[in-house]
This record gives sequence, structure tokens and C-alpha cells, in this order.
Amino acid sequence: MIFITAKFRIRPENADRWPDISRDFTQATRGEPGCLWFDWSRSLDDPNEYVLVEAFRDDEAGAAHVQSAHFKAAQQDLPPHLAETPRIVNAKIDQDDWSELGELAVHR
Repeated sequence: MIFITAKFRIRPENADRWPDISRDFTQATRGEPGCLWFDWSRSLDDPNEYVLVEAFRDDEAGAAHVQSAHFKAAQQDLPPHLAETPRIVNAKIDQDDWSELGELAVHR
């Protein structure tokens, strides 16, 4: 799978509204057949930073994502709300879902 984590610094006046601002893009991406997950979290340390964790099944799914109409719309719609260019980590890994964190295993 293609595993991506990206940090988005949002303009302070838009930070509280970011879930609404990015909603159409998020919902459309989650609806892609090759999208495994597309999840936003807000930083506990910086209220203007959101972290996006996303995964796509394979190269074809990743290519379909960046070629989609909703991705092209997001390239126009989202940057005016950003304080800087997002930072990204992008890796291919031989996995198709989350693994358990054995060091913090829950025993019931």
C-alpha cells in the first residue's frame, strides 16, 4: 500500500473551520475504491495544525486519487486556507491494514 502522513498548518482564522473546509475533499477521497483510509486529526500542541493519515491500495489507486476531479478542486480550494505548504511522508509498505502495537497489548 501507499501510506501517507501529511501535516497541514492552517491559517489561524480558518483552523476551527478546517473540518468543514476540507469536508467535500475528504468525503470524495474516502469514496474512492482504492482508498483504504483518509483520517484527519488535530494537533494537541498546535491548534492550527492538522495531521492527515491516508492510505491507498496500490500505485494505481494513488494515481487515480491525484488525477481525480476532487483532487484537482482541492488544489484550488484548500491552499488559500493554509499558512504554509503541507509537509508529507510518503512510503510504500507491504501491508494492507493496521498492525497491532504489541508493546501496548490490551489483555482482558
